[in-house]
Amino acid sequence: MYFKQFYLGCLSHASYYLGSEGDAAIIDPQRDVQQYIDEAEAQGQQIKYIIETHSHADFVSGHVELAAKTGAEIVFGQRANTQFPTHKVSDGDVLKVGKIELKFLETPGHTPEGITIVATDTEDATTPQKMFTGDTLFIGDVGRPDLIGSKGFTAEQMGGMLYDSLHQKILLMSDETEVYPAHGAGSLCGKSLSKETWSTLGNQRKFNYALQPMSKEDFVKIVAADQPEVPAYFPKSAAKNLEGSAPLTEIAKPRELSSDEIRNFDGIVIDVRQNVEYGERHIPNSINIGLGGQFASWAGTLVPIGAPIAVVAENETQVDDAVTRLARVGHETVSGSILIQAYTGETKSVEQVSVQAVSELTKSDKAIQFVDVRRSAEHAAGHAVRTINIPLDKLASDFEKLDPTVPTYVICQGGYRSSLGTSILENAGFKTIYNVTGGTKAWTDAGLETEVSGTACASTRQ
Repeated sequence: MYFKQFYLGCLSHASYYLGSEGDAAIIDPQRDVQQYIDEAEAQGQQIKYIIETHSHADFVSGHVELAAKTGAEIVFGQRANTQFPTHKVSDGDVLKVGKIELKFLETPGHTPEGITIVATDTEDATTPQKMFTGDTLFIGDVGRPDLIGSKGFTAEQMGGMLYDSLHQKILLMSDETEVYPAHGAGSLCGKSLSKETWSTLGNQRKFNYALQPMSKEDFVKIVAADQPEVPAYFPKSAAKNLEGSAPLTEIAKPRELSSDEIRNFDGIVIDVRQNVEYGERHIPNSINIGLGGQFASWAGTLVPIGAPIAVVAENETQVDDAVTRLARVGHETVSGSILIQAYTGETKSVEQVSVQAVSELTKSDKAIQFVDVRRSAEHAAGHAVRTINIPLDKLASDFEKLDPTVPTYVICQGGYRSSLGTSILENAGFKTIYNVTGGTKAWTDAGLETEVSGTACASTRQ
C-alpha cells in the first residue's frame, strides 16, 4: 500500500492518496487537483476513484475536474444528492484499489450522507487498518452536528445520528486502527480539534472528550454546545460540492487596476500582505487578510460569496496565490489587483504596539478600549486583563458596542486576526487604532496579568 496525506494549512484540510499496483484513490480532494495527478504519475498509477466522505461545507472540492482529467469515478454516500455522475455506496459496500480493500460505513451525524472508509492492505496482515473518518471523528473532537439545520434536521437529531455512528460503527474497530480525519486544528467543522493530523482509535478512546462513556442525551448536549458561529459561505460551498465546480483554469485572471480604480473600487479590497506591512502603509477602505494565516477561511467568513473583490499584494505571486485560495472557498469574483508599490495617493497606517506597552496602559487611568477578537471559548479560557471580547466574525456588526473616539487596542492569539480586526474598525470610522503584536501568546509568555472566567491572576513565565 502506498499512502500519502496532503495537508492544506490555510483550511486545516487533509486529503489522502491511496495506491496499490496500478490503481489509486483520492479521498476528500481540495479544489486545485494537479498535485494528485502528479502523484499518480510519479507512482505509475491511475486514479480510479475520487471519494468524498461528505459534501464539505468549508471548502469547494475539485472532484469533478479531477474526474474529467483522469476518468476516475466520483464516490459519495448513497444519501448524497449529487448533480453529476456518481458511484453511490451504502453500508458494507467494498471497492478494490489494487490490493487495497476499501470498505464503506455510513456514518451520518455531521451530515446525513457522511461515510467512513476503512482501508485494508490485503497483502500484509500486520499493517494496521486505516480509517478515513471525514468530519465524523476528528483527532480530539467529533464533527459538529449543527451545520445541516436548513435541510430539515435539528442539531439534536444530527447529534443523535452522530452518537450512533460512533458507537455502532467506528468504535467497533480495534484500538490499532489508524484514524485520518478531513480536518485539524483551526477548522470550524468542530470546536476543539487537535493539531495532530492523525491518531489511533485506541488513543482517541482515551483522550477524545466526545468518546468518553456517556448517555446519548449527554453526548448530544455536549457536542452541540459552544460551537462557533456558522460562516455564511458554508451552505454555499456544500451546495457547490453537490453541483460540481468549474476548473480553476476557467476563472478569469484579475486585471491590473490603477490607483484611481482601486480607490473607487465598488466591492471588497483585500490586502493580503503581513500585518506589519499592512500597518506601515495601506490603501484606505481595504481589509487585511494576510496570506500567512488562515486566509481562505477568513475570506469565506467575512466576505460575501459573489461580492466583487480586488487584491492588494506585494508581488504577482501573491496575487495568483490569493486567487487560487479564494477559489477554494467559492470566491470566483476577483476582478482586479494592484501591487502596493504601484499605488499612489492617500494611505493609512496602524501602529503596532507591544504587549508590555499595553499592559502599562491597563494599569493607568487613561481611557482606552482593549478588544480581544478571538472566539468566545478562547477568551474564556484565558485573556489579558481589561479586554472586551468581540469575536472577529461578529466585529463588523457589533462594533457599535465600542466608542470610535476612544483609542482602541486590538489583540488576538498571535497578531493575525487582530490586524484584520483593526482594518474592520478603521473602515467603521474608528480614529485611533493599534494592533497588539504577538497577541495573547506574547502577553502570557511575558508573564503579564491575565484573567480566566473573570478572575485576575498573575501569569508566570514558562
